[in-house]
Amino acid sequence: MSVTAAQGFTAAGVTAGLKASGRPDVALVVNTGRRKAAAAVFTSNRAKAHPVLWSQQVLTDGVVEAVVLNSGGANCFTGPAGFQTTHATAETVGEALGVSAGDVVVCSTGLIGVGGQEFRDKVLAGSAEAATALSTEGGLDAATAIMTTDSRPKQATVARGGWVVGGMAKGAGMLAPGLATMLVVLTTDADVPADQLDAALRAATRTTFDRLDSDGCMSTNDTVVLLASGESEVVPDPAEFAAAVAELCADLAEQLQGDAEGASHDIRIEVVGAASEDDAVEVGRSIARNALFKAAVFGNDPNWGRVLAAIGTTQAAFDPYDVDVSMNGVRVCHAGAPDRPVDEVDLTPRSVHVLVDLRTGAEQATVLTNDLTHDYVHENSAYSS
Repeated sequence: MSVTAAQGFTAAGVTAGLKASGRPDVALVVNTGRRKAAAAVFTSNRAKAHPVLWSQQVLTDGVVEAVVLNSGGANCFTGPAGFQTTHATAETVGEALGVSAGDVVVCSTGLIGVGGQEFRDKVLAGSAEAATALSTEGGLDAATAIMTTDSRPKQATVARGGWVVGGMAKGAGMLAPGLATMLVVLTTDADVPADQLDAALRAATRTTFDRLDSDGCMSTNDTVVLLASGESEVVPDPAEFAAAVAELCADLAEQLQGDAEGASHDIRIEVVGAASEDDAVEVGRSIARNALFKAAVFGNDPNWGRVLAAIGTTQAAFDPYDVDVSMNGVRVCHAGAPDRPVDEVDLTPRSVHVLVDLRTGAEQATVLTNDLTHDYVHENSAYSS
């Protein structure tokens, strides 16, 4: 269950001293296969970290040899020296592996504004050390090294006839569209060209990571990269390959949701009966970002009025007085009026399902979010201290 589950990949995770905790903080994933195809999607935030700007250029030719990642510092808003650090990181990895620095994706995660010579020295030393520690068994070490406020590493694999897709992810806060605050590395030993990787990845992220909206805050460093080694020598059906990538991304997205900072409820907001998919997403996202609704769920209060108030702020096509709302299987609102008694709703389980029927069309979408807890506020109030 890791980025090395697919043939043709090695990985490592080492401690470079970037974290005060002394935990691993530099990871490296290397494609050793016959094909070096790759695709990636990045944050849609206009404020992009230096590693994102570098890696966007790396991906222009669809060729990637390695991905190096550090936690413990975002290397964002660190001035020209910060971009030089990213460039030097790619050069360090390239030299250690005997490949071009222009084929090395660089990812960073952590506090914005962290940089300087000490940061650079540690990242470069860690990158060089990781290159000496590469192993087909190094997936868990790599997944552990990219963690920040995550409480556990996140890994998944999907196996098909003769080929595999595997991956690792990090992210526990600032989960909002534009990928959510995440670093994700996906690998496959299927023989797939870069353009097909790109199509499959974009289709998958659109309905998984982009619909994980834990707290409405978009990061500067989001990166999801997919690498293909071709080592299985199997050329998969494009639709089957895309479905496997989507399944893998959905698994990792749900792991991110389940580890969101301080959350006590994982909320699945399913919107049906919409006039368009965009309408369904807009309605689901409006509910997911409503602080009053999220606070109510934290208190195990099935306050469905907050759901209707949230969707009433959208531009989606629907009649507010012809909407149904169900919570954990109990329809508490029918046609814009009270239905079953709210005391029939049990919100004590961690899993919460909110079903909204707009009764307007046949389209639907699901958005994942979490409740708003004391722990979330506490953790993010002291994040930089």
